[in-house]
Amino acid sequence: MDRDRLLEFDDDAPPPGASPWVPGFGPGRDLTIVEHDPRWAAQYVVLEQRVRRALGTVALRVEHVGSTSVPDLPAKPIVDVDITVPDPEDESTYVPALEAAGFVLAVREPWWQGHRLFRHADPRANVHVFGPDTAEPYRHRIFRDWLRTHPQDRERYAAAKRAAAAAGGHVMEYNARKQEVLREILVRAINRAG
Repeated sequence: MDRDRLLEFDDDAPPPGASPWVPGFGPGRDLTIVEHDPRWAAQYVVLEQRVRRALGTVALRVEHVGSTSVPDLPAKPIVDVDITVPDPEDESTYVPALEAAGFVLAVREPWWQGHRLFRHADPRANVHVFGPDTAEPYRHRIFRDWLRTHPQDRERYAAAKRAAAAAGGHVMEYNARKQEVLREILVRAINRAG
């Protein structure tokens, strides 16, 4: 992925009158941050197997991302998974299969990198779907790998997460409050990666 594209953060709001939320869903309010749990890696393996069984070759890539994928990083106990599919706009190729496997479509954001979000109850997970030419999954992997090998930035991000959670509200507000620190670390990681 081109470095310039990785550094272009497209924070577009929904088009007028559009909502990213599928009817019946909205942002979560559980902002509980817990110490890293080694069981999250095993939970990811279960989720990856369910995704691969459901989608077969439609799942071009399945990755454990987010804070639960970084040892020693506190996190909300919700495993983040990125799935890359050939075309996220063609929901018929993956939505029914994921729903049959216990994943529930909660967010549809065609204006933001084709993003879809599914929730899973047991284990708790947020499963993000993107296309192969979108920057966000690349950023997720770069950020994950950087935090795994840079303890000072990992601690800085952990402090930002705790402060953001302590302010309360819902998960979108939490994400906005920690975004400045996240972006600063991410930009450094992208630039160092070349």
